[in-house]
Amino acid sequence: MTLDLPVAPPAPHSPAPHRPAAAHRPPHPADHLTPEHLEAAQRHLVTKAIAELAHERLLAPAVDRAAVTSPADLRRAYVLTLETADGVAVVYRFRARRLALEHWAIDRTTLTREVDGRPAPLDVLDLVLELQPLLRVPDDLLALYLEELSSTLASAAYRRAHGGPTSAELLHADLATVEQAMTEGHPSFIANNGRIGYGVGEHDAYAPEAGRPVRLVWLAARRAVSHVATGAGLTEDALYRHELDESTRERFADHLRCLGLDPADYRYLPVHPWQWEHRVAVTFAPDVARRDLVLLGESDDTYRAQQSIRTFLNVDRPDRHYVKTAVAIQNMGFLRGLSPAYMRATPAINDWVADLVDGDPELVACGVRVLRERASIGYTGDVYHRTPRPSAHRKMLAALWREQPYAFLAPGQRATTMAALLHRDAAGDAFATAAVRASGLDPADWLRAYLRVYLRPLVHCLRAHDLAFMPHGENVLLVWQDHVPVGALLKDIGEEVAVVSDRPLPAAVERIRAVVDDDEKALAIFTDVLDGVLRHLAAILVTDGVLTEERFWGVVADTIDAHHADHPDLPSGVDLRAPRFAHSCLNRLQLRNTLQMVDLADQSSSLIYAGTLANPVARDGGA
Repeated sequence: MTLDLPVAPPAPHSPAPHRPAAAHRPPHPADHLTPEHLEAAQRHLVTKAIAELAHERLLAPAVDRAAVTSPADLRRAYVLTLETADGVAVVYRFRARRLALEHWAIDRTTLTREVDGRPAPLDVLDLVLELQPLLRVPDDLLALYLEELSSTLASAAYRRAHGGPTSAELLHADLATVEQAMTEGHPSFIANNGRIGYGVGEHDAYAPEAGRPVRLVWLAARRAVSHVATGAGLTEDALYRHELDESTRERFADHLRCLGLDPADYRYLPVHPWQWEHRVAVTFAPDVARRDLVLLGESDDTYRAQQSIRTFLNVDRPDRHYVKTAVAIQNMGFLRGLSPAYMRATPAINDWVADLVDGDPELVACGVRVLRERASIGYTGDVYHRTPRPSAHRKMLAALWREQPYAFLAPGQRATTMAALLHRDAAGDAFATAAVRASGLDPADWLRAYLRVYLRPLVHCLRAHDLAFMPHGENVLLVWQDHVPVGALLKDIGEEVAVVSDRPLPAAVERIRAVVDDDEKALAIFTDVLDGVLRHLAAILVTDGVLTEERFWGVVADTIDAHHADHPDLPSGVDLRAPRFAHSCLNRLQLRNTLQMVDLADQSSSLIYAGTLANPVARDGGA
């Protein structure tokens, strides 16, 4: 469907207007920026914006009585009427299903827009300006938010232009292929692919959807002004021997000797190529010039960027670790740096969490494991670490190495990002629906298997250990066998895990403590799992006719009850079957401060609530 304004045709019998032939030129990384690709991206993003802002109660679509032709239309036809700051009336009409957790499943093909009574194209940037009296994005940050939306549109147009596997094909694809094919990013955030700082060529080189091979840049960092932390049983030397071939290590050492430097005085730091070009060689030019940092060259191995954009999978040597780098681009409410100070404790935190998970029979039975961040490195010799106040400049030179998933897979098993469960391909076909049908299981049994490896272990960690994760789609890998989830691998532990009580902790792990009351503890499941993941999965399976809404949430409730029945003596006061829970809003966070959504040192006090939501797994069915 096109929503462009009509253009008057030429007069009868008049010659067709002359158009000069397009000049030939080679392909360009910006060739995806065309009207047809933009229209598709706009339709998707405007639909998502209306749905999520209505979910967060910033918008209140009404029944479109002008479109009602049958009783069923009272539940399906909606209108959203706005008035711009200069008094122009803007009207959006669409059909949708309203589901549990105040989710709006909008049929994007039905969405139309009128401006001052005339048809107008869909435009998410216009929508934000139309909504600015409601959204109240700070004036000094509004342009940045619009820029992040523009970048998100460009990324969507790029994916559309370059195509990708169908959902049915992804059922058999390897991890790297699935990562490249994902189209949605975070399911709740509207501006979720900002990447402010990447040029169009750099997007084509480094974005996960591009799937390009990347060679990391390696620096030598002077030991006196840097640090390495390693996990249990791992030394710095063993790390380098695992990650770098002997010939590469010899090449690095020879380069240092040629400069008159002693290799024993340095350690090795992997850096994102963009970070070297735009930050290290410029922002840290004095450090390079005095040879506290020394450019060694590119990696011999090639890597692929993952959904988290600054994490890389080694495609030449899959036995080697993921590498997570700092990259100072603005994306989804944060500058994507890594703090050397935080990195010091990361391996110890990961070891503690992994030991807890591996030592708990319930978690082992659920098939959940931790991909440990085994080592970290940080450089602190720059002037920015001596300024009176901390800044983002202190997060530009650090990296970590994380375990890769292949060692955890049995024969016949494969791993994919859990984000795949919320993926629809270019034809609108859902990966989750394809997996359910390919499994041959009853849909409720398939869902039960998934929740056993995802929801049940998270409930157990919270109730038995006061341990909360940030388990969205990019932070979880699912282990599959015959198209059924049989395990889960949790990652991004160092920065996104919390102990929410005053339980005893080793001194090295104390940083992750965040004591809250039982109601807020429960939000680790309510907000991050039910609202952040299962709400979207339910919409896919319900609208695809795989499961009824009642059956979906019934299986979720059964999973929670089964855990309680198996562990009746746990002292936790967390009630996951309560009638309602606080409605924590993610887009409101980003709209309030597009530069930094939350204070990472005190995330609890940063949250924004919009009343409460009816719990779809409440004992009485919600209220």
